[in-house]
Amino acid sequence: MNKKVAVLAVIAVSACAALAWYLTRPADNGKDLVLYGNVDLRQVSLAFNGSERIAKLNVEEGQHVNAGDVLGELDTKTLTLRLAQSRAQAAAQEQVLARLKAGSRPEELAQAKARTTQMQADADLARQQLERVQSVSRESNGRAVSQQDIDNAQGKLKAALAQLDAARKSQELVHNGPRREDIAQAQAQLDAARADIAVLEHQLSEAQLKAPVNAVVRARLMEPGDMAAPQRPVYTLAIANPKWVRTYVKETDLGRIKPGMAASIRIDSQQEPIAGKIGYISSVAEFTPKTVQTEDLRTALVYEVRVLADDKADRLRMGMPATVRIVQ
Repeated sequence: MNKKVAVLAVIAVSACAALAWYLTRPADNGKDLVLYGNVDLRQVSLAFNGSERIAKLNVEEGQHVNAGDVLGELDTKTLTLRLAQSRAQAAAQEQVLARLKAGSRPEELAQAKARTTQMQADADLARQQLERVQSVSRESNGRAVSQQDIDNAQGKLKAALAQLDAARKSQELVHNGPRREDIAQAQAQLDAARADIAVLEHQLSEAQLKAPVNAVVRARLMEPGDMAAPQRPVYTLAIANPKWVRTYVKETDLGRIKPGMAASIRIDSQQEPIAGKIGYISSVAEFTPKTVQTEDLRTALVYEVRVLADDKADRLRMGMPATVRIVQ
């Protein structure tokens, strides 16, 4: 007896709810434009930009992700080692450039000056020996000294003067320091090493797969251990906003709508309508017939219309059938 009463109570409540909906439903004045279509949204396929083993994947199908969330990571051991090598090479090149810019050390300048002094002393000694030999030759009318001795003394003086000149030029080079061209070359090599570091750091950052926008994961296409590649998507994301209903309007009704007009969207699983507005009206007819048309055939043409949905409660799903009502 109690079960029968409960069943009757449920039936009565359902009847009251149906009557209330019937009495409060929007009036159909016969002028509203009713269109039928399906929910649509944009999708994005995400792939790693490098080719390496996948180390980790962090999300599953159906999860909501925000822009910047890390969805997956590649194995970065090889990149990390290469980056450490490049940084060491850049550090060594920095020292080379610093040495060139600093110029000669005081000890090097002192060493060059001492060598010049030594060569000057050798040249003075060679000159004195030549003068002594020539003096003896004059006093003895060439009998005490042979011509060969004079030639040897002259040769020693020339050699000493040549060495003195070389020492002076070497001292000048040490004093002036490295050439500008050598410094520029070292700077260019350092810039190249730093650029290589930047490339490796960029590749290391791209070892993380990040969500570009707020979205919902539609498909997870790879797993940890798979070899990633730029041509192989790992995830397919459905962009949560905007959403729209893709529908079509006949040519005879095309003049009744315009972008920005308010609309209501209903789906089979929800009685409460979702607010929307017309966002796009195609300027090209679908399935365009031949050039020569009859009047009846022209009126059969349809145009794509996108009705943007204000779906804050996230009730719409891709492909879901929907009814659009545009109040005239």
